[in-house]
Amino acid sequence: MIGLGTIINTVGIVIGGLSGMFFGKLLKDRHQDSLKMACGISVLFIGIAGTMEGMLTINSGVIRSGQAMLITLCLALGTLIGEIVNIEHSFEKLGEWLKHKTGNSKDNEFVNAFVTASLTVCVGAMAIVGAIQDGITGNWSILATKAILDLIIILVMTSSLGKGCIFSAIPVLIFEGMITILASLLKPIMTDLAMNYLSLIGSILIFCVGINLVWDKKIKVANMLPAIILAVIAAFFPK
Repeated sequence: MIGLGTIINTVGIVIGGLSGMFFGKLLKDRHQDSLKMACGISVLFIGIAGTMEGMLTINSGVIRSGQAMLITLCLALGTLIGEIVNIEHSFEKLGEWLKHKTGNSKDNEFVNAFVTASLTVCVGAMAIVGAIQDGITGNWSILATKAILDLIIILVMTSSLGKGCIFSAIPVLIFEGMITILASLLKPIMTDLAMNYLSLIGSILIFCVGINLVWDKKIKVANMLPAIILAVIAAFFPK
């Protein structure tokens, strides 16, 4: 069953998109830029907090860092796998299909709007970590927080890029829903260590999403997603 967090997140995106269509024209460019910057900074600090929680430990009052090897191997190998599979290209193909199926063939910006919005709100690690936590523990707080961020982000994107952004709700519903269902099935074998590793690598990807929002860098976050799977697998290797 699709989790409550996924439904809240999907509704948030739709509300943001519709608001962007009807009220986005009232926002000046500087308003849009400020809102996008605020969202990006929020995402950056969410990613930093999660990463530091996974890397830092306190022993006898001394702060120590670790997991550098895990991070390096998972990100390097995961990104290589993602580049070979070319996950981002799949999003572009889905955008083209939706463009024609929704009667927006003449909208030259539809695919760009859909792909940009989808990669921002769907492939971020908040979606994966949040959906897994929703499926395993029933805690949908991360997805609820993400819904608020997505509402603002999609509002701004729709007002500037077009209505293709609204349809990013579809991959979010499917993606997060499937992860929640899968996580609930894998609950008996998911260990605390696996969740910790997943949250650590996921938080780094959240940070990358924040970089894209704040500095308009083109980090292919979608192609880095296999790193999360590798992190979970690494938790089951003997230490």
